[in-house]
Amino acid sequence: MYHSHRPLLHFSPKRHWINDPNGMFFLNGTYHLYFQYHPYDTVWGPMHWGHATSIDLINWIEHPIALSPDDKGYIFSGCVVVDHHNTSGFGSLNQIPVVAIFTYHDAVAEARGDTHYQSQALAYSLDGGFTFTKYKENPILENPRLKDFRDPKVIWDDTRSNWLMVLSTYGETLFYTSENLKDWNYQSNFGKDLGAHDGVWECPDIFPIQVENTSETKWVLLQSLNPGGPNGGSGTQYFIGDFDGKQFLLDATCQAQLSQYGALWLDFGRDNYASVSWSNISKHDGRRIILGWMSNWDYANQTPTDGWRGKMTIPRVLTLGLRDDEYSIRALPSEEVIRNMSKAYTRSNVIVSDKFQMTIDRSENLNVSILIIDIDHITLGDYKVSLSNSKNEHLHFGLNTIDAYYYIDRQKSGLTSFSNVFANTMSKAILKKKLGSLQLSVLIDHGSVEIFFNNGETVMTEIVFNTQPFDTVSISNASKKDILIKQLELRTIKNKISI
Repeated sequence: MYHSHRPLLHFSPKRHWINDPNGMFFLNGTYHLYFQYHPYDTVWGPMHWGHATSIDLINWIEHPIALSPDDKGYIFSGCVVVDHHNTSGFGSLNQIPVVAIFTYHDAVAEARGDTHYQSQALAYSLDGGFTFTKYKENPILENPRLKDFRDPKVIWDDTRSNWLMVLSTYGETLFYTSENLKDWNYQSNFGKDLGAHDGVWECPDIFPIQVENTSETKWVLLQSLNPGGPNGGSGTQYFIGDFDGKQFLLDATCQAQLSQYGALWLDFGRDNYASVSWSNISKHDGRRIILGWMSNWDYANQTPTDGWRGKMTIPRVLTLGLRDDEYSIRALPSEEVIRNMSKAYTRSNVIVSDKFQMTIDRSENLNVSILIIDIDHITLGDYKVSLSNSKNEHLHFGLNTIDAYYYIDRQKSGLTSFSNVFANTMSKAILKKKLGSLQLSVLIDHGSVEIFFNNGETVMTEIVFNTQPFDTVSISNASKKDILIKQLELRTIKNKISI
């Protein structure tokens, strides 16, 4: 019987529990990924930093635990920077230090009712991020008596030649600056009355990015929260603005979008959380690459995997565009993922008045694949793509132009009873403008689907637990008016990837 939900293209731990990605950086041709890790169970527990590396963003090698709890607390989320100028003094110009900045979470203080049980700390590595020494004068940033004070993300501000830290409190992002990574000065706060506020803000990120087809640079602030996501539970929102060295200044166009939509979401599916970007990579190839935890706190501790629990999204490249007087972050799978797939099936210029269906040979099943669909002559109706198998398990996704939303529906997708909120309803993303065509890139891996609508302008990510491989793709057209499938292409994995 088919029962594997272990992904091939996505990172998952060999054993035990993971959640948020942490400390991602690039150095000497290697991508480093740290992650919230409980090495003794498959449910959340005392947090460590696990560690894995890759040279291609697909094949990952797991390494020994990088950071473990101590008498100051658990090791919660944070970041890693490459201190090229040795501003910290931990290394030398001939031995570049790699510095981790993370949150200590004092569970003992929390249990006795203290409010200020989180603080920020440092650890440094002189071997490129494989082993760390904790700074003897930790914490570097004491808690100003806030219940939530967590998840630092630090970047080098080229314009002002200093370090910039963003970290989260319950419903705000705080900004600090430093010359040496050890001594930090508070500068400002942001977001108290902006965006979504139905849960705790955590896991922020900030970076400058050039607006496509312009010479203009804007700053992007990512801010996750739980609960309060667009379809329940966890979610990641974003803000577009400028940074003057002290304050994040919301752009007027973004302000208008927030007034209209309430929040701007990085992903409308239920299973992309705490997305943050790799550091020290933009100068390497100019890309802004992010990664998220592929789960949701609504049911993360209950998902039906055996001996391990939790995985990451596919690495995605972010771009920022200004279209129709609105900013939009576009996300697409990194080119490393695309290069590892080859065409297995293609059709073009198929007219469909009701339903189109193709069954995949079992040697080319859909469980590790990319499905590319380009549909023209869209009018009013429900345009639905379905993945299914002989056990009558179905995963539906598509576009409803009558009520103006994209959607994923996993209610009949396989194992769902482990949680009463996992598949209690379909997930939706608002359709902001009328469409005459629809383009989808669908990345399918064991136990997950990531859907990139219209060149990544809207993204939906969800995990699924089908009990047998999907082997049939169908496209249905409820309008009964002819649509044109301009392209239908299935790409499957070129090479086996060890897991």
